Amino acid sequence: MPVGGSWSYYAVEFFIINDNWKVLANGRSSSSISPSHFPSGAVPRSTSMAEEQSSGNGVRVCVTGGAGFIGSWLVKKLLQKGYTVHATLRNTGDEEKTRLLRRLVPGAAESGRLVLFEADLYDAATFAPAIAGCQFVFLVATPLRHDATSTKYKSTAEAARDAARVILRLCADAGTVRSVIHTGSMAACSPLREDSTGFKDAVDESCWTPLTVDYPLRSAQYDEYILSKVVSEKELLAYNAGESPAFEVVTVPCSVVAGDTLQGGTTVSLDGVVSPVTRDERQFVALRMLQQLLGSVPLVHVDDVCDALVFCMERRPAMAGRFICAAAYPTIADIVGHFAAKYPHLEILKETEALPSVQAHSDKLGELGFRYKYGMEEILDGSVECAVRFGYLDASKLSLQK
Repeated sequence: MPVGGSWSYYAVEFFIINDNWKVLANGRSSSSISPSHFPSGAVPRSTSMAEEQSSGNGVRVCVTGGAGFIGSWLVKKLLQKGYTVHATLRNTGDEEKTRLLRRLVPGAAESGRLVLFEADLYDAATFAPAIAGCQFVFLVATPLRHDATSTKYKSTAEAARDAARVILRLCADAGTVRSVIHTGSMAACSPLREDSTGFKDAVDESCWTPLTVDYPLRSAQYDEYILSKVVSEKELLAYNAGESPAFEVVTVPCSVVAGDTLQGGTTVSLDGVVSPVTRDERQFVALRMLQQLLGSVPLVHVDDVCDALVFCMERRPAMAGRFICAAAYPTIADIVGHFAAKYPHLEILKETEALPSVQAHSDKLGELGFRYKYGMEEILDGSVECAVRFGYLDASKLSLQK
């Protein structure tokens, strides 16, 4: 079963699981860096401490939402590169999540290079201990469901915007932070025109989803999610234009993240990507909604996402601003066509309606030197292999081509 909730609710964000301040390991530091490349469709192997040493030099970084889909992959990559990681979870008593993190790189927790903290976006001040002493802060956690018990916030949008504001203040107060890097969502980057006349010619970083514009399959629940992504990202970016900012803010709106996972099961994004093969109509409808909102179903491999986040941290001179992270912009027809060609013996779900197609005419990350390792085919094939690994698809029926 998928990890992280229903596809219809998450639709584009399908990856982030929030997590939260209580120290679980001693906060001592260590060092290293060695880039890792994980083959599509395979869980990255455990890496020993001796294999990692190279050049993170024990620099402290904070990853909020560290046990989530993207968060766990990012934590592993940072540890392999020699960074000391402060990872936050909402509940440090969740043994499944803490065990996942401690097993990413054997010996990291014991040596003090992985330190777990409990913190919650609905009480953002709790992130202070995790941020303390860090040079870089990765904001991966996001409030996907409103906390009905909250007396402070009426919606996830209110909570997300205030959390962004509080965390920026905490980073400034820490006195050590050099960059804040936010994992955003392309759900906030729709190229729909505000005058309801259709799509712009291309999608780029200037696009902000207009919530006043109607589109097929739109839902009030998803509108709230998009609003939370828009207001929190704008709050973060506004910091760069303030008086004497203490650090740089980078936001990275991610496309549909798929290809593999370190989680204990498939994620909602993986399930959505393979829905033409599984014939899951409900999740296939979510793909259609994405195309109606974004003009495509943009894809990126989780390993490339984390490489991009690290790139934003390590590049000099320091980066600031908004950078979309998408390796490909296929339409539903492109995705279905790939699966139909690979599995001609299967009855693949197909799109019968002519849907709009909008591409990107620029790549800001690429212009700065970042390169994606995985294209559309590798992402789709890796997602299928991942679904097979967790029993979501029957390999014998697929006759997987190697």
